[in-house]
Amino acid sequence: MSFLFAILVVLSVAATIAGYNFGHRRQPQRRLSSPSHDTKRSFSERQQETIFSPKIEPLEGFDWNATEPKQLRPFKPKYHITMALQADTPSELITMDRNYHGRVMARRSTIAEHASTVMGCIPKGRAAVSELYSYLLGDYLPARFPTMFQLEPNPGGPPKTDFVNRVTGLQAPLAPAPDDPLVALSTIAETVEDDMFLLLQRPEQGRHGEPGEHEAVAFVCCHPSGFDPSEKLGRVLRDVHGPVPAYGKIGPSMEKFFGRLEAGRSVKRVNWGIQTHADLFAPSGNHVYVGEEAQEDQEIDVESARLRVELQTLTRLPQTRAILFSFKTYLYPLGDIKAEGLGPQLADAIEGLKAGNAPGMWVYKGSVRWGQAACGFLRS
Repeated sequence: MSFLFAILVVLSVAATIAGYNFGHRRQPQRRLSSPSHDTKRSFSERQQETIFSPKIEPLEGFDWNATEPKQLRPFKPKYHITMALQADTPSELITMDRNYHGRVMARRSTIAEHASTVMGCIPKGRAAVSELYSYLLGDYLPARFPTMFQLEPNPGGPPKTDFVNRVTGLQAPLAPAPDDPLVALSTIAETVEDDMFLLLQRPEQGRHGEPGEHEAVAFVCCHPSGFDPSEKLGRVLRDVHGPVPAYGKIGPSMEKFFGRLEAGRSVKRVNWGIQTHADLFAPSGNHVYVGEEAQEDQEIDVESARLRVELQTLTRLPQTRAILFSFKTYLYPLGDIKAEGLGPQLADAIEGLKAGNAPGMWVYKGSVRWGQAACGFLRS
């Protein structure tokens, strides 16, 4: 699902959701053993106790290679632009499964081929990129997934600690290069398969000090769906969502929700669409925009067609106050949905895109092209 639509629906709710204080990243060291035993433990074990927030629940013994991807089925018979937010916890920011290694390796190739499309940062976004990088590599990932990521001493040079990815072998410093945010974004992209946008609120504006709009200041997005991520950089949400049908119904509420979101309080939601191919990197083709010709009722290869679902998270970084919008993309063959007995329900949901309060979604999501063929297959 495109960043355009993904942000637009994470918007109108004024939710107060209990969470922990994200800003308290450094906790006093907890002594888990006697002093004599403490000297026998590894550097990384002692370092972890000092750095990690106790609020991140570790997945001890987690085997990513034996973990099946989530089976998300969020479609409903009639489409409405409404909120469907759930409370999230800091521990659930990133989800891992058996696709991890293949996907992060593919992201490395995508960056090499399409760097200017999938990564970007304007000067005002540099501090937010550094904060995100340090939190993910220095705190969250080693704490949440200790079987996959560790903090280890760097044997070369002055004493310091590096982040080590035990799955891919990647080793990186805990502090990103201050003058090159693209290096930090590239490291993040090769470490997690979630795509991420960072947004900052502009200063107050107008004679009465109206709140400023939120602006996209940095991103890493290797799995775009129907949009070029680089075109969103430096734009406010109102402009980012220009092509989205019925955006005007929720635009003001969207800005208010972003402005009220507190650090340490996050929400999540699920978004879905259909595509006629199995590509994660799809900056064009998945949407139909105003003025674009769309051949209706096309034949499709049902073996290649996928239900595309995004598991989205929205939270705020405490130091820079940047909004982090992140999402992990899942692709499910339509044949699998049909085999589960859910073919008719998905077909109803596809046709329901034109039956709710935003009927333009039928065209925008591309259903005008493939809807008839997909529904016929799902109901057969």
